[in-house]
Amino acid sequence: MNLSPSGICFYLSVAICWLTAEVDASWWYMGTLGSQVMCDNIPGLVNKQRQLCRQHPKVMQAIGAGMKDWISECQHQFRNHRWNCNTTARDHNLFGRLLLRSSREVAFMYAISSAGVVYTLARACSRGELDSCSCDPKKTTGSSRDARGAFDWGGCSDHVEHAVRFSQGFVDAKERKERDARALMNLHNNRAGRKAVKRFMALECKCHGVSGSCSLRTCWLAMADFRRAGDHLRRRYNGAVQVAVNQDGTGFAAAHAHFKRPGKNDLVYSEDSPDYCVHDHESGSMGTGGRVCNRTSRGVDGCEVMCCGRGYDTSRVSRTTKCECKFHWCCAVRCSDCPQQLDLHTCKGQT
Repeated sequence: MNLSPSGICFYLSVAICWLTAEVDASWWYMGTLGSQVMCDNIPGLVNKQRQLCRQHPKVMQAIGAGMKDWISECQHQFRNHRWNCNTTARDHNLFGRLLLRSSREVAFMYAISSAGVVYTLARACSRGELDSCSCDPKKTTGSSRDARGAFDWGGCSDHVEHAVRFSQGFVDAKERKERDARALMNLHNNRAGRKAVKRFMALECKCHGVSGSCSLRTCWLAMADFRRAGDHLRRRYNGAVQVAVNQDGTGFAAAHAHFKRPGKNDLVYSEDSPDYCVHDHESGSMGTGGRVCNRTSRGVDGCEVMCCGRGYDTSRVSRTTKCECKFHWCCAVRCSDCPQQLDLHTCKGQT
């Protein structure tokens, strides 16, 4: 992986020299200035994180470059909702004061970011982009069995266990030092994110034998597409468990007696979310003014829900789409460009 400082900046053009002391998860703001300078200038890193940052500059570059992937996945999962995982680079941090709440949205961000680190590092290891790791050494030789019978380990199995261990050491370092109830919730959600990546590891095999009879198989373990982890964590967000901090502030339990006890795969939160209808700096809400909505939908993407009853504006826009596609022997598909007029509905801003 050859990432110049300018290349990293392309992936994450977020300033790192200013950060309100109240906002946690400072490693999210890793950026652009090269490893040594970067490690010394990210506010809020604890000593363990700063030490790992200096010792593993290429790993830090990989994590910084991979941030665009988990942020993009977060935005995909919430693209049709009032809160859409928007970043706020103009405020010199990623998610603004939203991080000060222990809401279910913040729980999802901790989980998806932790999952993103594991996925990014395991992928970089398998691709040979890092000096400190490669394929899973425990699955390069020997044999095993699955439902189809015996197989030999071979190929390149994604070294997820290594990525999980590094993520625990780096991402969790601040929370492990603080150990208050908020930190315990963050640790729980970080762990749920890592487990989401491991959950979808799958066996991939190559058949050998006469005429591809598959009498012999060479197999390896591979991560699924990151979308699988994102979909899983989105479902966990829907069923997130609200918890209450105990009296001495060192732990948490389900907020109400009739709530289920949170399991290891559940996301946990303690504070109710804002409605995200209007821009509010204090709560971190970006508001829904100017957001595109679906006039005919009765769901969360519908104009009535998305616009919070403020109404919407309609404009006519022109787009070009592919049409009249025909297959030509051999072997191409040729299409025409057809103009299309569409009505675009956007939420009115607050008055």
